[in-house]
Parts: sequence; structure tokens; C-alpha cells
Amino acid sequence: MVERKLTGAHYGLRDWAMQRITAVIMVIYTIAMLVILFTLPHEYEAWRAFFTQGWVRLFTQITFIAVALHAWVGIRDLWMDYISKSVGLRLTLHVATILWLVGCVIYSFKVIWGLA
Repeated sequence: MVERKLTGAHYGLRDWAMQRITAVIMVIYTIAMLVILFTLPHEYEAWRAFFTQGWVRLFTQITFIAVALHAWVGIRDLWMDYISKSVGLRLTLHVATILWLVGCVIYSFKVIWGLA
């Protein structure tokens, strides 16, 4: 019978693809924001009007989720590579990382969409 480790690796292609796709999303967002930075007037009203548009909020939210997914794969690999002796500690760090990232994503909805 095959014994499966609770915090083992073997995610392979799925996580490799997720890292690449989320990186592309972040690069596109960064380039778009740099272009907008140099074309939009540097006044509060112009920036507020820009960031209240639905497509900007959606693009920002998608990018933030991409950052969280990208961070999850990277940090999970870090915990698996350097905390390999103690399964309990590694599992605790995985759970803490997941809770932190989920909390950040939930809070990002409040900030980006203005949810109370």
C-alpha cells in the first residue's frame, strides 16, 4: 500500500503552471499600471475616478488573487524544502500561511470593492 504524506510534494505541473500564469498576470498588471502612471494626471480626483471603474477593480482583484496564489506556491515550497525534519512544524506553518493568505484576500475585497 502506498503511504501518502500529508505535507509532501508531488504537485508538479499544476504548481509550475500556476507560478507561470500568476507571474504573467502580475507582469501585465504592473506594465498597465506603469503606463497609466505616466498618462493619467497626478491628481487625487483623476486617480479616484480611475480606480472606481469596474474593470480596474476587477483587474486589481484578479491580480491580488494571483499574488496570493503565487505566494502560496513559493512559501509552501520553502517550508517543504527547509522544514523537512518536523512534519508537525511544517504542517503548522502551512496552516498559518493559508490562514494569512486567505485573510489577505478577504480583506482585499473590502479594500478594492469598498465592502463594509
